[in-house]
Amino acid sequence: MRKAEITRRTAETDINVTVNLDGSGRYDVKTGVGFFDHMLDQLARHSLIDITLSAKGDLHIDDHHTVEDCGIAIGQALTQALADKRGIRRYGECSLPMDDAQVHCALDLSGRPFLVWNVPFPTQKIGSFDTELVREFFQALATHGGITLHLDLRHGVNSHHIAEAAFKATARALRLAVEVDPRKADAIPSTKGML
Repeated sequence: MRKAEITRRTAETDINVTVNLDGSGRYDVKTGVGFFDHMLDQLARHSLIDITLSAKGDLHIDDHHTVEDCGIAIGQALTQALADKRGIRRYGECSLPMDDAQVHCALDLSGRPFLVWNVPFPTQKIGSFDTELVREFFQALATHGGITLHLDLRHGVNSHHIAEAAFKATARALRLAVEVDPRKADAIPSTKGML
């Protein structure tokens, strides 16, 4: 069973997340940050990874700790659910259009975390949400998920569309990468013999 549950408790946040890599994209996300909930719903729906997440954070300060720590917890849950990564396709990519925006995502579930981020936002806010937190989420996800993650904005003028395209492109790339390759279902996808 490719499932995992992670609990992360700090002085700043209290987070519980479960993932099922072989799900149908079901989601139940409650972080207290409306726009971020919407983005995590998209991540689940378009990756076909079931995600249940509840977070209580120090939102009286700002959204930063909650967003970053959710990225950490989801990354840790993905790592745990993938175990030794036997049989996965490992790589995924997607160029996703959303109205004016197009974001390209390429990722490798390599165990070597790295983020390449070329996604500038034309505004500092989406409603009350700080656009700089989108990068913070993906940095935490890549670091704690052991993901080499490249995100590039090709076009876009609307910050909401850009952020949503980034989450959806990552979701679609993850969907490909975590799938079991029927031609190599018992093999580690690396010449090293481990990831």
